[in-house]
Amino acid sequence: MKKVSIDDIESVHHEGSEGVDFRALLAQNVKAPNFYLRILDIAPGGHTPHHSHHWEHGTFVAKGRGKVVLTDREERIREGDAVLVEPDEKHMFVNDSKSLLRVVCVIPKPESDR
Repeated sequence: MKKVSIDDIESVHHEGSEGVDFRALLAQNVKAPNFYLRILDIAPGGHTPHHSHHWEHGTFVAKGRGKVVLTDREERIREGDAVLVEPDEKHMFVNDSKSLLRVVCVIPKPESDR
């Protein structure tokens, strides 16, 4: 078993994002064998990049509300919602509220880390 605290993980900035504290909680730091668990704290008015990738990822809205912007539509999200982003689906998480949006994200371990 391996345990970490969000308080012990430094946040990083991803190009194209605004107001996002990104933390990889379970990843290379614990030598996770199959998946990575990440937390995105998105400040009011903040957003992730509008991007796509070849893998799916599951997300869970742990706190707040906002929207997911896709190529052809937007979907409202709120605390308690789970979202599956399909492979190659262009997406962006946006906090258009006045309070923190916290999104938990699980992805397959990247090939580059194997």
